[in-house]
Amino acid sequence: MFTGIIEAFGRVKSLEKEGENLHIRIESELASELKIDQSVAHNGVCLTVVKCNASGYTVTAIDETLKKTNLGSLRLGSLVNLERAMKLGDRLDGHMVQGHVDQTAVCIMAETQDGSWSYTFEYDINSDHITIEKGSITINGVSLTVVNSKKNQFSVAIIPYTFEHTNFNQLKLGDSVNLEFDLIGKYLSKLYLNR
Repeated sequence: MFTGIIEAFGRVKSLEKEGENLHIRIESELASELKIDQSVAHNGVCLTVVKCNASGYTVTAIDETLKKTNLGSLRLGSLVNLERAMKLGDRLDGHMVQGHVDQTAVCIMAETQDGSWSYTFEYDINSDHITIEKGSITINGVSLTVVNSKKNQFSVAIIPYTFEHTNFNQLKLGDSVNLEFDLIGKYLSKLYLNR
């Protein structure tokens, strides 16, 4: 489990295909604190550390993960939002996040406002996922509050701290992001739609 509060950036140092798998080497200040078999969220995708040293570590994304997330579009030098798994007994500053991306969305609007930023995202209209006004959403691993909730669109407002400390500062129109919808909302939506 995660909280959606990003701890650090990681920079992609190498991408190695092996069959349908992608081995991703990440350089990060968190590397010295990691060990093999730990879970780390990468743009909101929970991946297992398979190799590590003081300066970096490697994770593997399988074909299923690459199809459902934006990890397949990573390039050398890409910045990735990182969060280690939460510890029991710590404060839950964001919301409960599983690190299981539901789908991707496309950034269709990005506006600079007076001291903040507003982004609008559009996702597949055929999905069963919903957002609710003032509900939680995770975008590239960042816990955020939904505004302007519509059938297959929603917006979020970004404060300066979040803009500076996540890869929102590199997000452009047309970019793909990972979405994890609110855990409780997913269960309620499933119950309602299966009536």
